[in-house]
Amino acid sequence: MRILTGIFVKKWHGRLLNIHPSLLPSFKGVNAQQQALQARVLITGCTVHFVAEEVDAGAVVVQEAVPVLVGDTEESLSARIREAEHKAFPKALELVASGAVQLGPDGNIVWKQKR
Repeated sequence: MRILTGIFVKKWHGRLLNIHPSLLPSFKGVNAQQQALQARVLITGCTVHFVAEEVDAGAVVVQEAVPVLVGDTEESLSARIREAEHKAFPKALELVASGAVQLGPDGNIVWKQKR
């Protein structure tokens, strides 16, 4: 994981995507799976979002939900979240690359066509 400088993020405004292993804004930062298990949530997942200067705070493009199962460990939960990431990231990339969604100057999502 790398935290990008504000100058870099501003230069590439609206062109950087990040994938995070939780349904943001829940469980920002590192150890998201551990945080979800400790919070005893029933659902977690992954989020693809535009990169912002604040960590895990950019506008959300796509989210995929994943159930938290009885007996889950960080490893088993991480594996299911990774499967969801493999679906979510291509969806988000297609939306951004096709121009269907973009990041507005105010940091909010702008949809160019119906979702």
